[in-house]
Amino acid sequence: MSIPRGVKYIIASTIFFSLMNIGVKYLPHIPAYEIVFFRALISLVVCYFLIRREGIKLWGNNKPVLILRGVAGTVALLMYFYTLQKMPLASAVTIQYLSPIFTIILATFIMKEKPHPMQWVFFLVSFLGVLMIKGFDARVTVPELAVGVTAAVFSGLAYNFIRKLKNTDHPLVVVFYFPLVTVPFVGSYTVARWVTPSASDWLILVLIGLATTIAQIFMTRAYQLERASNVSNFNYLGSIYAIFLGILLFNESVTWMAMAGIALIGFGVIMSARYRAS
Repeated sequence: MSIPRGVKYIIASTIFFSLMNIGVKYLPHIPAYEIVFFRALISLVVCYFLIRREGIKLWGNNKPVLILRGVAGTVALLMYFYTLQKMPLASAVTIQYLSPIFTIILATFIMKEKPHPMQWVFFLVSFLGVLMIKGFDARVTVPELAVGVTAAVFSGLAYNFIRKLKNTDHPLVVVFYFPLVTVPFVGSYTVARWVTPSASDWLILVLIGLATTIAQIFMTRAYQLERASNVSNFNYLGSIYAIFLGILLFNESVTWMAMAGIALIGFGVIMSARYRAS
């Protein structure tokens, strides 16, 4: 079975998003909003030069949806970075990867897309895997969980706006509008509550910005090439990365439930791909 280009792009995006997660986790002393600001500033500069080099119309065509995509993405990112700093890596990432649920549900209203009935079954299998990885983690408080779930809702909304822009705007323009909204939205707050990064912090901040920009480009292309239900399940691969990265880099423990969850996620992703909606 050949792998569609959209699926290849979404898998690549999960790898670069994992690199971003590691960077954020290494900066618990820098406020989440400040990391979001620098991430957005770097993406804004990189996307601007890429768009100019390609000779693409900078301000895009469907401006209302582009702005909505930027707002939804900004809210989701602020909340997600907060949970990355407050929770164990695996817990924060698995909660964020509830977003495919909301992506598919919202797609039925925003995009009028109906997934294959069997995709719902394997989606639930993957979701069960997420719950098993999450387990009963006492280190996650109810308010933090609420923030994480809300971030997932806004991520699902952002993914649908990306899909809606597939016939009107180039992926680089879609990615460009994300930081274009974020920088002024978060910038003033960041300046007022500035925390000066160290030399090593600056390096990590730059790497976060670059990794996220690459991940966003891959993700945007994936959602423009494929139905939301065909690619959203692959986001669960990030949960698997988080388990191993948490063990290797942050000395986080993992239970047998988490290992069983990994197996369920992998099974759900593979089987969902076999029932891709046409």
